[in-house]
Amino acid sequence: MLNVHSIETFGAHEGPGLRLVIFLQGCGFKCLYCHNPDTIKIKQNKLISGEDILKRLEDGKPYYHPKGGLTFSGGEPTLQAAKIIPVFKEAKKRGFNTCLDSNGEVFTEKTKELFQYTDLVLLDVKQIDNEKHKALTGQQNKKVLKTAAYLREIGVKVWLRYVLVPEHSDNLADVEAWCQHFTDYENIEKAEILPYHALGEHKYENLNMEYHLKGLQPPTDEKIAEVEQIFQKYFKKVVVR
Repeated sequence: MLNVHSIETFGAHEGPGLRLVIFLQGCGFKCLYCHNPDTIKIKQNKLISGEDILKRLEDGKPYYHPKGGLTFSGGEPTLQAAKIIPVFKEAKKRGFNTCLDSNGEVFTEKTKELFQYTDLVLLDVKQIDNEKHKALTGQQNKKVLKTAAYLREIGVKVWLRYVLVPEHSDNLADVEAWCQHFTDYENIEKAEILPYHALGEHKYENLNMEYHLKGLQPPTDEKIAEVEQIFQKYFKKVVVR
């Protein structure tokens, strides 16, 4: 049984085509800007079987097939890698695209096995500078970079994501270093810039949690354009979302 936070039946941004998106409960990062803080705690939420997820996928086959498919997101889905593996195996047998929306924090033998059945990883690398990554997420980025390198090694397609947060990940030297690190990764299909927003701030109030970026404004159009220009030097396809 998978520990599920919520389900989206017509996801349009979590991989190619239309997707069944399963948001799993639990995450080892505590990103300052997290817009789903209710998914962070590793607690029992809704328990849903792999068979139920596959049935939902089959029921939506006219929409999801052949371009779309199944995405596990979070929280951090790879915390439940062992339970996702049989679902992805079967989904692939049935012709569906399989995708993980991950921050790369979990790098184990089980995640390595899971990647063998994963067509695409939406990999969110928060910061290239280890100390700034820790300040932003509460964790170092060493395992994240190991995950990225392993995905390159085995040839799994990646959509690389960068959340542009003023005062935390908008230093242009850091952006340049981030792009340089990944520029030779042949498996990266595109790089996405996700400008910071505070749309999830109200959730913190509802959960009696402190929102550490209170009052922080989104990046300016000028800053986004500067970052996009750097990205375009290193990646063939760049998308600002």
